[in-house]
Amino acid sequence: MADHTVTDRLVEANGHYASAFSDPGMDARPVQRVAVVACMDARLDLHAALGLKLGDCHTIRNAGGVVTDDVIRSLTISQRALGTRSVALIHHTNCGMESITEDFRHDLELEVGQRPAWAVEAFRDADQDVRQSIERVRTSPFLLHTEDVRGFVFDVKTGLLREVDPA
Repeated sequence: MADHTVTDRLVEANGHYASAFSDPGMDARPVQRVAVVACMDARLDLHAALGLKLGDCHTIRNAGGVVTDDVIRSLTISQRALGTRSVALIHHTNCGMESITEDFRHDLELEVGQRPAWAVEAFRDADQDVRQSIERVRTSPFLLHTEDVRGFVFDVKTGLLREVDPA
């Protein structure tokens, strides 16, 4: 038999998980009424870092944790259909998005013959990108609740969050 792939191991682990699973009786509305937008970096265990439990929040992750049109779409559904009122934006130190540029799209076009429609959203300064993300949330006409929008940088060496002044 061929070596198991990572996905095979994930499916196997799910079988073990499901064997002890019981329906927690929750609906899709987060208990804490908060949506967390964060980088997809594997070093960020958001639930542990923020003291969250299953059902507490909506978690939206992407490369860099930047607020894109698709993040606005998810936040809009989170707020308008599922009752969230607060937004926490979390970038982190030593992010991979700091080491690439918008030229990434050009390189992809050369390789595959098609230019992606999406922006890379690379950045050099995590604090400044958090400020930009806060502004994108606060100015979106689709979001109902923009009063409690806060941004942070998570330090991957210490595990501490540092709040970013939006001004």
